[in-house]
Amino acid sequence: MLPYIAEFLGTMMLILLGDGVVANVSLDKSGMKGSGAVQITIAWGLAVMIPAFIFGTASGAHFNPALTIALAVEGSFAWGLVPGYIVAQFAGGITGGVLVYLLFKDQFDATESQATKLGVFCTSPSVPNTGRNILSEVIGTFVLVFAIKGLAQVPEAPQGVGNLLIFGIIVAIGMSLGGLTGYAINPVRDLGPRIAHSLLPIKDKGSSNWRYAPVVITGPVVGAILAVLLYGVIPWA
Repeated sequence: MLPYIAEFLGTMMLILLGDGVVANVSLDKSGMKGSGAVQITIAWGLAVMIPAFIFGTASGAHFNPALTIALAVEGSFAWGLVPGYIVAQFAGGITGGVLVYLLFKDQFDATESQATKLGVFCTSPSVPNTGRNILSEVIGTFVLVFAIKGLAQVPEAPQGVGNLLIFGIIVAIGMSLGGLTGYAINPVRDLGPRIAHSLLPIKDKGSSNWRYAPVVITGPVVGAILAVLLYGVIPWA
């Protein structure tokens, strides 16, 4: 059970810190309202890096069904573990979203914009275009997973350096491509909190925009699988 517990706790922490920074800078009456995209992008990198340090040994620190599926397709992860990992990740994502709401309930109550409230929990495109939105998620996730695979090319690096580089990867993707779709690059990062948004008694919350869900499923899964397949055929020195 240890890997599943690690995936649950790690994903919960990722969403707590990641969605927490969005709440912190966007909700009315928050002390850091208006801090902007740079704070959000850096904090999301840290939100991934911190649980990776804690739970990397226990579970491999996937926290992302697209990565879990891609590694199974590649053959480096057992298919028998995939369902349990995904269930644990979704449970963690939902729990993280609930915790963010509990912590920021007063700020949610003070915020009138339904889009701002939804944006705390999940992503949305700056310009709705299903095909291009999926492509953005494919490419962003491809970069993420290909870079993760590439970290194995520096075996002499001190322990923990890979997790520090994960921070850099997330920040780079966010600062370069994040304005397109909010760079979910992870189905659970979006759908777990989106489920929480749909279930929680948030004041005047509006729609959870489930029409966008296929983008954050299709794009990351396709991008992750393409990354491991291409990485596997390159004749590395």
